[in-house]
Amino acid sequence: MNETEGSVPVGKYSIYYRLFSEPGKRVPEKGTVVCLHGGPGATHDYLLPMSDLVSCGYDVLLYDQLGCGRSSLPRNVALFTIENNVEELEVLRRKLRLGRIHLMGSSYGGLLALAYALRYQRNLRSIITEGGLASVPLASREMQRLKMQLPDAVIRTMEKYEEAGDYSNAEYLKAVEVFYRRHVCRLSVWPPELVYSMEHISSSVYNTMNGPNEFTIIGNIRYWDISDRLGEICVPTLVTGGKYDEVTPVVARQIHRGVEDSKLLIFNESSHLPMWEERERFFEKVSDFLNSL
Repeated sequence: MNETEGSVPVGKYSIYYRLFSEPGKRVPEKGTVVCLHGGPGATHDYLLPMSDLVSCGYDVLLYDQLGCGRSSLPRNVALFTIENNVEELEVLRRKLRLGRIHLMGSSYGGLLALAYALRYQRNLRSIITEGGLASVPLASREMQRLKMQLPDAVIRTMEKYEEAGDYSNAEYLKAVEVFYRRHVCRLSVWPPELVYSMEHISSSVYNTMNGPNEFTIIGNIRYWDISDRLGEICVPTLVTGGKYDEVTPVVARQIHRGVEDSKLLIFNESSHLPMWEERERFFEKVSDFLNSL
């Protein structure tokens, strides 16, 4: 497998990318799968398993969104919006001459994939969401429901520090980790790529767009809801999620109901990251979907 890295200018900033491809093939046999990381504010690294699709005849492109990872880190937080993320993706697609792409989005990246489709679906061959969402209010309500199922002592600790606005207290972070271990990744040992992405999340992007943690969404995406426009999306779509996902199957089913040409797949041993938690089965199902197109 070949790997190429580089950066693409987007306005006065640059977007870092990594392209994985088959040796000796200048044009991918089946097109390029562009992968959108979550957070918002994470890095592309936890999506590295997606490069497995190269063996099926696809190029795979991973990149860091503006303000994240190895891309430019502007001080102006007003730049961190869904709309700007959509446009930077389109610039990246054009400048790298990718043609019509398969678009995969994880978590916030799933939201971004759907938002891109509403504006540029003529440039898409397919969409895959993993723990994605079309309605932040619905996803937020579902996360609060999961939070209230935690042990009483954990809930009390969370509420104590949330009422004080102290989201960085060590006791609070320990309580939050209980939620993450149940509903973000259930593996006993987290993969180093995931740990890296979590440790290098951009606090500027995350706090501006999301908020202090996964289930306290008070940033500029908090009212985002395109559920009433999902019927406009006409490209083949695979909606995936985990049984224990923080972005619950209720949210996944909303996307599936809204996008007419969609398939729904819930991984029963996974939470938010079936690409890691059930890696072999995840890639079997994703490759089956792509190869059916």
